[in-house]
Amino acid sequence: MSDRAVPRALVTLLVAAAAVITLAGIKAIDAIAGPVVLALVLTIAVSPIRSWLARRRAPAWVVVAVPFTIVMVLLLGMVATLIAAVAELAVLIPGYTEQFRKLVADAQAWAAAHGVAPQVNKALQSLDPGKILEFAQGLLSGVLGVVSSVFLIVVLLLAMSLDAPIISRVMAAASAERPALTRALTTFASKTRRYILVSTIFGLICAALDVVALYLLRVPLPLLWGVLALITNYIPNIGFVVGLVPPALLALLTGGIRGLVLVVVAYMVINVVVQSFIQPKFLGDAVGLTTTATFLSLIIWATVLGPLGALLAIPLTLLVRALLIDSDPGAKWSGALVSGEIPRD
Repeated sequence: MSDRAVPRALVTLLVAAAAVITLAGIKAIDAIAGPVVLALVLTIAVSPIRSWLARRRAPAWVVVAVPFTIVMVLLLGMVATLIAAVAELAVLIPGYTEQFRKLVADAQAWAAAHGVAPQVNKALQSLDPGKILEFAQGLLSGVLGVVSSVFLIVVLLLAMSLDAPIISRVMAAASAERPALTRALTTFASKTRRYILVSTIFGLICAALDVVALYLLRVPLPLLWGVLALITNYIPNIGFVVGLVPPALLALLTGGIRGLVLVVVAYMVINVVVQSFIQPKFLGDAVGLTTTATFLSLIIWATVLGPLGALLAIPLTLLVRALLIDSDPGAKWSGALVSGEIPRD
């Protein structure tokens, strides 16, 4: 008697259940999983430098130390900039309490003049000057939370940097027995590097232009918002909106409605033009994900790993695709659903 095929609906339910259990497990150890993925992505990002040094027969310690040092300088420099700027913000914002009260009073007066006072007053009841200080303290706590993981990230980076040459040799040896898996992981590393490179270049361009615009508009702490714009550039789809909110709020406090509008317009012109029209032409097929898959990956990984998951949404999704889809020759149509590319026979 022949074995009956497992119903496709049952397979789908089992896969969905396994995905939920796996994501729940990752969420339970997010304090470890996030730094591990970040260290992995940073190690992959500098692997061309490691390969370049190895081809020129540099000493083994140089092959490890140079990429590690580059990553550490960039990572610690960005963290130090954020700490200094956010600490200054926490001191600066309480001084805008009077401006906040004036904005509330102006809003109430406008609402009364236009006959919508009850609705506006109800919305304003939840606002108070203390919210401004809470915002600064919350932002500072968030940055300090990232700093608390820096030690773990540094240790992981060092360990992965030491193991990178060994992993490269293992991958080369495994290519004969596991060609599909090796090819999938190699493609993942290549796409991740290209995504990080292009996103970093255009993130720096946007950040520099944002800093200039904020400086000309006299918004306090333009350097902080520039660094924030660079970081949020790695968040797909909604990154620039996240980076816009704090400087827009500060522009409202310092320059009123006019200042708010000018900052929003400046950000939209700079970020929408660069990220929506110019960057995709250079990024090309580096991601290999549909718009829907990208947006869903942002939601899922931000829920599982928090802010770090939002920053690493694309590399994490590329890794999952490499392990579950690209490494399986029979899953080419599943890959087409997330990439939008019809497979060729």
